[in-house]
Amino acid sequence: MNNAPNSFSSTRKRLMAAAASLAVIGAVGAGALATGTAPVLADAVRVEAPQVPSFADVVEHVSPAVVSVKVKAKIQPTADDGSDDQNGFDNLPDNPQLRRFFKEFRGFGDQGGQQFGMRPFNHRNHGNGEPRPVAQGSGFFISEDGYLVTNNHVVSEGSDFTVVTNDGKELDAKLIGTDPRTDLAVLKVDGGANKFTYVDFADDSKIRIGDWVVAVGNPFGLGGTVTAGIVSARGRDIGAGPYDDFIQIDASVNRGNSGGPTFNLSGQVIGINTAIFSPSGGSVGIAFDIPASTAKQVVQDLMKSGSVQRGWLGVEIQPVTSDIAESLGLKSDKGALVSSAQDAGPGKKAGITAGDVITQVDGKDVASPKELARMIGAFAPGKSVDVTVWRDGKDETVKVDLGTLPASDKQASNEDNSKQSAPAAKPDTLADLGLTVTKAESGKGLVVTDVDPDSDAADRGIQPGDVITSINSSEVNTTDDVSKAMTDAAKAGRKAVLMQITRDDSNRFVALPVGKG
Repeated sequence: MNNAPNSFSSTRKRLMAAAASLAVIGAVGAGALATGTAPVLADAVRVEAPQVPSFADVVEHVSPAVVSVKVKAKIQPTADDGSDDQNGFDNLPDNPQLRRFFKEFRGFGDQGGQQFGMRPFNHRNHGNGEPRPVAQGSGFFISEDGYLVTNNHVVSEGSDFTVVTNDGKELDAKLIGTDPRTDLAVLKVDGGANKFTYVDFADDSKIRIGDWVVAVGNPFGLGGTVTAGIVSARGRDIGAGPYDDFIQIDASVNRGNSGGPTFNLSGQVIGINTAIFSPSGGSVGIAFDIPASTAKQVVQDLMKSGSVQRGWLGVEIQPVTSDIAESLGLKSDKGALVSSAQDAGPGKKAGITAGDVITQVDGKDVASPKELARMIGAFAPGKSVDVTVWRDGKDETVKVDLGTLPASDKQASNEDNSKQSAPAAKPDTLADLGLTVTKAESGKGLVVTDVDPDSDAADRGIQPGDVITSINSSEVNTTDDVSKAMTDAAKAGRKAVLMQITRDDSNRFVALPVGKG
C-alpha cells in the first residue's frame, strides 16, 4: 500500500494532538468539578470566530424612517348572497394578461384577494358605510417634514390613511398623489414641530448583481421586520406595465412588504418592494423592486403637482425580431418597430410611419419597445426630440414635439371599428407562403381566408381574417403584388420579407422567409 501524502499525515498528526489536548482539558475539568479547584486553561486552544458582516448598523440607521401604512375605505353595504369572493378574481376585468399577472406575480399575497399587500376582509353586511380596513402595506419617509412613499396598489382603494412609525405612534396621513403606471404613491404626515427621520434614494446605476441588500417592512402586519439578501438580476420585465424595469432581489418579502424600501449597505434606498413571483403564494426568494431612479423622478412630480405628466409619441410599437431585422436589412434586432402611427399623435405629424424602426432618441440607442416607452415617458410634454428611424435601408432623423400622454393607455381609433365583411371574390392561393387569400371588399389589401397549419405563416401567428396591407412597405392588393414583392426581396439578397397585417383595427408586422412554404 502506498504511503499517504505528507499533507494528510501532517493534518492527521495535528488532529490527534488536538484530540489529546481536549482529553487532557476534559480530565482537568472533571477533576476540578470533583475537587472544587479551578483548572488552569492557559494553554487551551482558542478558536477565533470568523468576522461575519453585520447589517445591524444599517438597520439601526434606517429603521426609524420605515413605517407601516394602514388603509381604510368607505364600504357600502351589500346583500349577503351566500357567495364568498374573498379571492377577488371575480371582480377583475376580463383581461387574460391581467389575470395571469395577478395569479403569478403577487404583491406579497398568498392567494387571490391578498394581492399586493392587500389583507382580505369580508366586506359584506357592514351596513353603515363607515371606513373599514382594506389594505396594509409599508412605506418610508423621504423628507423631514413628513412626505413618504408607498405603492399605489396599497392606497388605491382607500379614503383614510394611517401611518404607524417604528416606535408605535399612529399618525393620520393625506394622499398627495399616485402614479398607477409605475405603482407609486406619496402620502404626507403632519408632524407639527417634529422632524421625521428620512432616507435618501441611491444611484441604482451603480448596483451590481450580487450586492448585499436589506429589505425593511411590515410583512403580515407583524411590524418592523428586516430581511437580507442580494441583488439577483436587473432590468426585469414582468408584464406589469409599460415601464417595467424591476430590480430582482432574493431577500424574503411577503404580503405587507408592499411599498417598503430595499437598502444598500450605505443605508440608501435602491428600490421599492412591489411584487413577488410566487406559484405557491409565499416567498420563494424572487422579489421585484421599482428602481430608485424611476421612483425618484416620479416622487418629485407627485410632491410638486400630485400627478405625473409624461411625453407622448403617439405610435404603436412592437419588438424587432431577428427575422424582421433581416427583412429590413438591419444589422441587429435592436430598436422598436412602428406598427402604426396614430392620426392625432405627434409622431405621425412629424412624419413617422408604419414600418419605421426607431433606433435612437436624441442620440441615445433604443434597445427595445419597453426602453423607448421609458425614454419618451421621461421627457416633459412639449419637449422637442430628435428621433432616428431606419427607413428604406437607411437612417433618417425627424424632429418631434412630444405631446402629453393621455390618461388611458389605449387610445381611441378614428378608423371604422366594424369587422371585415366576408369576401365574395374567389380565393387565390399563395402556395409558397401557405396562405389562401382574396381581395378585400375595400380594394385595399388581401384578406387571409385559410392558413396551412404546417407553414411559416401559421408558426408566426397569421390567422384567417387577417388583412395583408403591405410587404416591405409596398402596398399589396393582388397576389401578383405579393409575388413581385417576394421576387424583389430575393433579388436584393433578403432572406425574409416584412408583411404588414391588420387585425381588429390594429397593425402588426410579421417576417416571413422568402421562398419557403
